[in-house]
Amino acid sequence: MNAAKKPADGDELLFLPLGGAGEIGMNLSLYGYRGKWLMVDLGVTFGGEENPGADLIVPDISFIAARRRDLAGIVLTHAHEDHLGAVPHLWEMLGGPVYGTPFALGLLRRKLIEAGLESRVKLVEVPPGGGVTVGPFTIDYIPVAHSIPETHVLAIRTEAGTVLHASDWRLDPDPLVGPVTDEAALRRLGEDGVLAMICDSTNVFVDGRAGSEGELRNSLIKLVGRCKQRVALACFASNVARIETIAAAAAANGRYLGLVGRSLWNIATLAQECGYLAEAGRFLGEHDAAYLPRDEVVLAVTGSQGEAQAALARIAAGDHPQIDLEAGDTVIFSSRVIPGNEKAIARVQNGLARRGIEIITADDHFVHVSGHPARDELAEMYRWVNPPLLVPIHGETRHLIEHGRFARECQVPHVVVAENGAVVRLHPEPAEVVDHVATGRFAVDGKRLVPLAGDVMRARRRMGAGGIAVATVVLDGDGRLLAAPRLVLPGLLDGVAAADEEAIVERAISAMADAVDRLSDAARGSDADVAAAARRALRRSLREAFGRRPVAEIQVVRV
Repeated sequence: MNAAKKPADGDELLFLPLGGAGEIGMNLSLYGYRGKWLMVDLGVTFGGEENPGADLIVPDISFIAARRRDLAGIVLTHAHEDHLGAVPHLWEMLGGPVYGTPFALGLLRRKLIEAGLESRVKLVEVPPGGGVTVGPFTIDYIPVAHSIPETHVLAIRTEAGTVLHASDWRLDPDPLVGPVTDEAALRRLGEDGVLAMICDSTNVFVDGRAGSEGELRNSLIKLVGRCKQRVALACFASNVARIETIAAAAAANGRYLGLVGRSLWNIATLAQECGYLAEAGRFLGEHDAAYLPRDEVVLAVTGSQGEAQAALARIAAGDHPQIDLEAGDTVIFSSRVIPGNEKAIARVQNGLARRGIEIITADDHFVHVSGHPARDELAEMYRWVNPPLLVPIHGETRHLIEHGRFARECQVPHVVVAENGAVVRLHPEPAEVVDHVATGRFAVDGKRLVPLAGDVMRARRRMGAGGIAVATVVLDGDGRLLAAPRLVLPGLLDGVAAADEEAIVERAISAMADAVDRLSDAARGSDADVAAAARRALRRSLREAFGRRPVAEIQVVRV
């Protein structure tokens, strides 16, 4: 999209996803109307093994950051990390108010305090089921069932028409925490007429319904009752309904509930402050739970996705400071596997298995229900809302395409499948992709943002694949070697016999020295030329030794 382009001053209504369309996670949607933009959600995704050093990944917001004066506000649908987790990292590039319900803003406020932004970000509280006007957009919050309290789909009203933004929801008749999805409000919306529905695609390949938290509670109560020793249930920390279910399973079996992991404590404390988890009773900390008899405690633990620093990974490795599991104990994975986390989860499960711990997953028992709609729920929502246009979001490319096909089967007249960066004109007709903008991802690297496709992350991947070699070359004023180069090979020599290690290092040093000695007088006067020659020789020598070329860093010192 041209840098000067704005939403039309007339009735043109645009939809532009910068995250969450073509992927699961990192949700960010923009609506453009009458010269202003509305941002719905600003989330993160997690780095994974393919992005070393990147615990969190955030979307590239260059497009809207360049138009920050036209950004009317940021509206949050709910409190999940993939919908609000990027606000502390990106808000300074945007400015403007952030709108959300008490629970969502309560969690965000904690994050802003950690980031030192609590006094700068204007937070505007919207009551559950309430509404707000943001620039030319009037927004009604419609309550829906999900795995975290105060989740809403948004009826975004403009003079051009109404769009239903339905990212995370399900039709659970017994959600336990929070109300059921507001069918009456959605039917009224359908009767009044909508321009389009922007809709969750996560479970479009799943037949039937997502299931009910109420049914799951009965299943987990029975399952915990069959366990003889210590039981740990791994779940998403933000799944407040699951925390209450685990508390009920513990109480029904005469056990205490311990919370293991900082994020679980933060969510549980916030939930109680907002009036949720009233029936869950008292939670024990890690220290107190560790001293209880093994048959008197149930542990809710973080790390269901195999996160290396989470509680469960440390327990599996035997290095958690408080909690220990042993042979005969049980770990229940009460969560789904997020695509891309399979290897990390398997690593944790293998670590538990080696310790003789029983592992129970959704493949074995009824231990999890999704927070997202399956096919029957999608079809029912279409009947209520009767959208003339569907734009699938919240899914990988294959999800979006299948969702479009399924919607057509359900008699939705028109579908536009659009991935991140596609500018979709919703009004006037015909609805279609009219432009594309640049998109991308940034890794949160400490206090800075690093382009995921940039040199820093590329070098880290290369180091992870091939290792790193660091050499120092010391020259006199004429560019002659004053001593043999010094070489360090961190991680490359693991498992190499001492005699072979010495030979590999000596050959590499000799190769670098020969390469520098062969340089012309002019080339020896250039640090860049000296470093290039030494690097080529070093990598060639190490390729012969290891069958691969590591990242090579050469430091040139002149005395």
